[in-house]
Amino acid sequence: MDKIHPLPFPGLNIDNLPFFAIIAACAKGSTMIHDWVYENRAIYLTELTTLGAKVHLMDPHRVMIEGPTKWRAGEIMCPPALRPGVVILLAMLAAPGVSVLRNVYVINRGYEDLAARLNALGAGIQTFRDI
Repeated sequence: MDKIHPLPFPGLNIDNLPFFAIIAACAKGSTMIHDWVYENRAIYLTELTTLGAKVHLMDPHRVMIEGPTKWRAGEIMCPPALRPGVVILLAMLAAPGVSVLRNVYVINRGYEDLAARLNALGAGIQTFRDI
């Protein structure tokens, strides 16, 4: 088992920590992600289970992720935390089929034109207003 956690420079920046959930889900074996800085942010990473990842919540700050993951499409309400929301979006890009991420306001606020920029790299993201 490996443990990933934030550290001061030159260690892992706390803002980049959630992105390692996708890496851990794709890697073989178990990885603990310890997000001790932000209260309850690790909880949002459990949404990756909808997409096929094996994510076990150990406490509000720690998740255990077992990989490799066989991704599948899903429908998820975007969490209110910016980076976990983007992590879910990126995992959806790895899943075959059509996934739906609802209420992406927090992503749009934090990353200007993210869908368009990802589409320019080859993603197939369609945005729409839910009524």
